[in-house]
Amino acid sequence: MTATLNDPAASPAPRGASGTADTGHLVRPAGRRRRTQPRWVDLVLRASVPVALLALWQVLAARGVFGPETFPSPAAVWDAFTRLVGDGTLADNATVSLRRAAVGFAIGGGLGLVLGVAAGLSRLGDQLLDPTVQMLRTIPFLAIAPLLILWFGIDEKPKIIIIAAAAMFPLYINTHGGVRQVDGKVIEAAHTFGLRGVGLIRQVVIPEALPSILVGLRVSLSVSLIALIVAEQSNAPKGIGFLMTSAQQFFQTDVLVLCIIIYALWGLGVDVVVRLLERLLMPYRKAARA
Repeated sequence: MTATLNDPAASPAPRGASGTADTGHLVRPAGRRRRTQPRWVDLVLRASVPVALLALWQVLAARGVFGPETFPSPAAVWDAFTRLVGDGTLADNATVSLRRAAVGFAIGGGLGLVLGVAAGLSRLGDQLLDPTVQMLRTIPFLAIAPLLILWFGIDEKPKIIIIAAAAMFPLYINTHGGVRQVDGKVIEAAHTFGLRGVGLIRQVVIPEALPSILVGLRVSLSVSLIALIVAEQSNAPKGIGFLMTSAQQFFQTDVLVLCIIIYALWGLGVDVVVRLLERLLMPYRKAARA
């Protein structure tokens, strides 16, 4: 008896692209390996846009698009930099600003980290702390600056308080969210190994919430620099903000642009520091990407 076309027993086995019979087993596709990029290429690509903007700035200044009294050339800003470095003015004022930012961030960031962990771990802590913090974080810096000056005068206290308040809230929000997202099964497993209290927080909770904490750290450091500018605009006898105020009064646009560039470089330095912390504290991420 001859087989018909509809007879499955008589149908030839399906063949793959290589001509062999397909047995029905799926072939796992080869994994796509990520090409490693040389370090110098990465640095060149990251620096390309700033260098291009600097070149465009120089070209526009050379063609007279902007007058020197409106927007100085890179050469004029460089001359202002060498002049302020030579007489020690820039170093003195930059040191004062960095000290203010460091002290304010240490107070506000530490407080935000502690409160975020406390509110994230405990339901009672969340009920007591979170509503108040959520209300306070909506108050802008400029709104509390006059009040702080009335309370504490024009010395360092109101400036540090403004920076601390700016640093606390982003770190609190990200720490609070990161701690609350820690898997409860991980905490239960840690309990079976006898981890309680500070040991549980240090060895389990913080490492699990570390990605969110580092995001909050990056935002907190950036906002601290913004608060530093606001704080130093309020009767500061020294600091980069004092340099900007003095330059504005004497129409020194080269010094004004120089101060803006310094703030921008500080922001870049903050981002580099956080990236280094990520590589140091979370080396498994680099291994996973590789």
